[in-house]
Amino acid sequence: MKSFVGATILSVASADHAVEWKNFKQEYGKTYSSVIEEEQRFQIFKVNMDFVATMNSKNTAFKLGATPFADLTADEFGASHFGIAAPNDPWGSLPNLGNHTYNGEELAASVDWSTKGAVTPVKNQGQCGSCWSFSTTGSLEGAWEIASGKLVSLSEQQFVDCDKADSGCNGGLMDTAFKFAEKNALCTESSYRYKGKGGSCEASSCTVGIPKGGVTGYKDVGADSEQAMMSALNQQPVSIAIEADKSVFQLYKSGVLSGTCGTSLDHGVLAVGYGTEDGKDFWLVKNSWGASWGSNGYVKLLRGKGGAGECGLLKQASYPVVSTTITV
Repeated sequence: MKSFVGATILSVASADHAVEWKNFKQEYGKTYSSVIEEEQRFQIFKVNMDFVATMNSKNTAFKLGATPFADLTADEFGASHFGIAAPNDPWGSLPNLGNHTYNGEELAASVDWSTKGAVTPVKNQGQCGSCWSFSTTGSLEGAWEIASGKLVSLSEQQFVDCDKADSGCNGGLMDTAFKFAEKNALCTESSYRYKGKGGSCEASSCTVGIPKGGVTGYKDVGADSEQAMMSALNQQPVSIAIEADKSVFQLYKSGVLSGTCGTSLDHGVLAVGYGTEDGKDFWLVKNSWGASWGSNGYVKLLRGKGGAGECGLLKQASYPVVSTTITV
């Protein structure tokens, strides 16, 4: 009898997986090169969905689900969707204009720059380890909009193709990307579109989004200080690095993510605000995995953890200083 019941449960689970698999392929337009490849992807998908079911059965403040990456192993996902090391100096040779510290000023209860017009729509790095370029453009876009009143989407492809100090889709660092930004005019996204792969530099024919000399320096946000981060976010979006090489990131859907990652930084993202949801304080983070991942492309990370913060987001935060008055 036990074997019969077990077999029945197994067949029901298999049927549920089949329905989930069909819906997954339809929602994300998934196709595969062969029957064999599809079966392999289905087996991976089932393992991921079992993990989702287990995690969602726990009393956590976040939910997982069938994101666009549910047919990838964690190793496959990590090999193509990160691409940043932990830089010692995330802004390179740019002038250090000092540390941003909390000086006792009144802080807003919540901040969301994505609703204030200083954040471009969520972008998608695809299977290219170029997150470093998206973190770079994100903080620059925010700083430039606040200074000029104009939100200009900047070209990640320019960094991938033209910043030879970095390695394009094979990874890079924000420090060398900002050295490049200091010394070059930056192209608009619309005139130099993202391809998800490296190519020849075509910046000479692009439309300029930020002129050369527009990036004048940077400030570090006081490390391991939640109040310093909140203070900085009251001013502008902040470039951060996190550890995101966990299945919960790959399959994150909603809620406040907590207790699931370390502080070995491997992914460049953009902090755009903070708030509280269902009694849980969070940091609002813009990712570069497309709007169909997570909460419309965003993730909420627990605020109030102390130390380096959830996923290490307080370890190496910084933001650019820009000027709309260009001197040659």
